[in-house]
Amino acid sequence: MVGSGHNALVAACYLARAGHRVEVLERDEVLGGAVSTVERFPGHLVDRGSSAHIMIRHTGIVEELELDRFGLRYLDCDPWAFAPAPPGGDRPPLVFHRDLDRTCASIEAACGTRDADAYRRFVRTWEPRARRVMRSFAGPPVPGRLLRSFWGLDARAGGSALSREFLQTGDALLDSWFDDERLKAALAWFGAQSGPPMSEPGTAPMVGFAALMHTLPPGRAVGGSGALTAALVERLRAEGGTVSPGDAVTELRRAGDGWRVRTESGRNLHARTVIAGTHILTTLDLLGRGGFDPEALAGWRRRIRVGPGIGMVVRAATDALPRYPGASIEESSRGLQLLATDRRQLRRAHGAALAGDLPPQPVVLAMSFSALDPSIAPPGQHQMSLWAQWHPYRLADGSDWSAHAEREGDRIIAEVDSAAPGFAASVRERFVQTPADLERELGLIGGNVMHVEMSLDQMFFWRPLPELSGHRVPGAPGLYLTGASTHPGGGVSGAAGRSAARVALRDLRRPRLPRLRE
Repeated sequence: MVGSGHNALVAACYLARAGHRVEVLERDEVLGGAVSTVERFPGHLVDRGSSAHIMIRHTGIVEELELDRFGLRYLDCDPWAFAPAPPGGDRPPLVFHRDLDRTCASIEAACGTRDADAYRRFVRTWEPRARRVMRSFAGPPVPGRLLRSFWGLDARAGGSALSREFLQTGDALLDSWFDDERLKAALAWFGAQSGPPMSEPGTAPMVGFAALMHTLPPGRAVGGSGALTAALVERLRAEGGTVSPGDAVTELRRAGDGWRVRTESGRNLHARTVIAGTHILTTLDLLGRGGFDPEALAGWRRRIRVGPGIGMVVRAATDALPRYPGASIEESSRGLQLLATDRRQLRRAHGAALAGDLPPQPVVLAMSFSALDPSIAPPGQHQMSLWAQWHPYRLADGSDWSAHAEREGDRIIAEVDSAAPGFAASVRERFVQTPADLERELGLIGGNVMHVEMSLDQMFFWRPLPELSGHRVPGAPGLYLTGASTHPGGGVSGAAGRSAARVALRDLRRPRLPRLRE
């Protein structure tokens, strides 16, 4: 197993459970890639990448691998989202509870009866659709399986009408359902956590996924995001698997009926099967060093689109939680704080990123999970993760990110302070992760936390390319791909790991025909 991202560890656990000897090789001393937690400040357990776990709770992987037996425990984020009241107005904030009735009551108070009724219909319509999307994510992206995932859904709407709804932009979907811009902005910002702006075709299901949060909301792993990694590692070791941190793979070379895996420490390992959980461009580099067809590699690299970058993070140690006018701490602090009141802010930020510029006004998703899990911060203190989107990896003026990091961190904190006055004064320490830092520390090329763009042409059986979409590499038998570069993409789902393991196990069970002697 190359890399210890959560998808690679999921694959490793399934292979080990099936009786295979498994070793995970990781370049970093910290396991888990972007699903890891470290002590950034004294007494603070701070996530390096992801914080809220949404999709993996809908896949069944946690239950199949019995990760609760290995220490994993989730706390429900409820309310699962919060959008502050617009400045200078008399309308209350929006609070998205797990309970649909309470959510609709909040929407009615903030946006009116029509939007509250529309939201109730929206959830009833899109909840079964979102479940089908999750079903399509659960296995390899072969056309027949995708067709079966959606077969019979909303048959009364007609196939043509339904496919149009799935393929439309998230903005178009929101405009067809709701009137209030603040409600639309909150849901668009939730949908944009998948990467693309809601102005792109095919983003409607990313907005529709909000409906599923009333069935099972985002979860916060007790002890930090890395608790998922820790449980997967313990599960793997219980099955006899091994993990080798601090020993990067430097080359993948075909050797006989298997693979020679060379590591930085000088080890030369022979494996019949290799699953690479690294970024697809990193995997192609490892193959290149092993003498794989350079023309094929160059063609794949040229066609894989990483994009301009997605965002950056400020991790802050504070002595208080943000206090939003008109909302209690219980309403605002337990879920995703969606600090966008108008979609124009999202559009300006994305347009600036495409041009290689910093956003005119940062768009911030604030998370204060010490309110749910006090174990991640010392008594009397709290911890905030402030994700800001979109920020380009390459700046148009050619400047280095080091010249902008602290000033951009100030702007992100100021954005929270504008919605929750007094927040900036509560910050005691902070750690800024720019797109360049995300690449350097976590191997996220171009600072893209989704590996490659989550655009419609790089999803399902086109991710990352049609010929690489089945978790296999043409001309490289026994090598399998997993991770955010593969279907279903970024986010914490584990689905790519389980799918890659199933494909590999099916091939391992298939009898090999003996070679004919000449």
